[in-house]
Amino acid sequence: MKDGRHLTMGIESSCDETAIAVLADGRDLLSNVISSQIEIHTLYGGVVPEIASRHHLNNIPFVFRQALDDAGVTLDEIDEIGVTAGPGLAGALLMGTAYAKAVCLASGKPLVGVHHIQGHILANLLEHQDLEPPFLALVVSGGHTHLVEVRGYNEFKVLGATRDDAVGEAYDKVARVLGLGYPGGPKIDAIAKEGDPHAHEFKRVLLEKDSLDFSFSGTKTGVINYLHSEEQRGNEVNRADVAASFQQAVVDVLVEKAMAALDLTGYKGLALAGGVACNSALRHRMAKACRRKGAKLWIPSPIFCTDNGAMIAMAAYQKARLGLYADLDLDVYPGLDLETGLGKLDK
Repeated sequence: MKDGRHLTMGIESSCDETAIAVLADGRDLLSNVISSQIEIHTLYGGVVPEIASRHHLNNIPFVFRQALDDAGVTLDEIDEIGVTAGPGLAGALLMGTAYAKAVCLASGKPLVGVHHIQGHILANLLEHQDLEPPFLALVVSGGHTHLVEVRGYNEFKVLGATRDDAVGEAYDKVARVLGLGYPGGPKIDAIAKEGDPHAHEFKRVLLEKDSLDFSFSGTKTGVINYLHSEEQRGNEVNRADVAASFQQAVVDVLVEKAMAALDLTGYKGLALAGGVACNSALRHRMAKACRRKGAKLWIPSPIFCTDNGAMIAMAAYQKARLGLYADLDLDVYPGLDLETGLGKLDK
């Protein structure tokens, strides 16, 4: 029997994590089950879309049942089901949305379409329950680097975005050339602790004056060219120094752009979001910069930075409060943009 709590289920399958969570009243996380495919894709040096889709298909019924069991609730008690509809890998998104739509059709539960980046940003609300729009967010992940003005729970304005590689993508590519393996972000962050961040001064690309856009391709290429040049000369390379110097250059840009965005918007705080928000150097340097500016910094715990169902449940709960639901013919949108794309997910 339902006990009066408002229960939201969130389903995430945009890349290589099959994740489902149950959230009560937008505050209490009752379950957060994640089935990761990292070990599988590590064999290939990155995510293989077809393999990811196949594993989502196999895993999602078990993750769904585990999420309900961990929460101690039944499907009948769930009030709405949110699912990531984009952006992400087309096949992976289809696995999650097809399952969510089937469950909603069979149970009569309302469906909520969620933008993946919206979920990452609102993951901050899981632990920082004093945080509410408007605020500024920096999204850093394998596929995205955005400075976002969060004007409402379903209203976002992109102030700056990467013009080439996302920050996580640059980490993966540099890690591959360094022979560190996949995923690159945690590998570089770990080895960088043993290196000198000023051993090499790799390029910091800040673009035009007052631009809040990002570009990491030049920094990545500078590292790769240096490594190739040293290899051709037969010189041994200190991988820890290279990793630390690369990370220093990337974090320098992220911090400088974030502080510029605070100045531009007048906000007194910044929320980090996305998988790269786990990075220890970024967390330390951003906290230091915010303290110096007298601004507050919100960062989710690492489990809520990487892809998870809890962030989708939170976003779905906020959209349900606004009456924003999706039809059962909800499509997937691999390249869904954050601003105008949100309207595609709702009635």
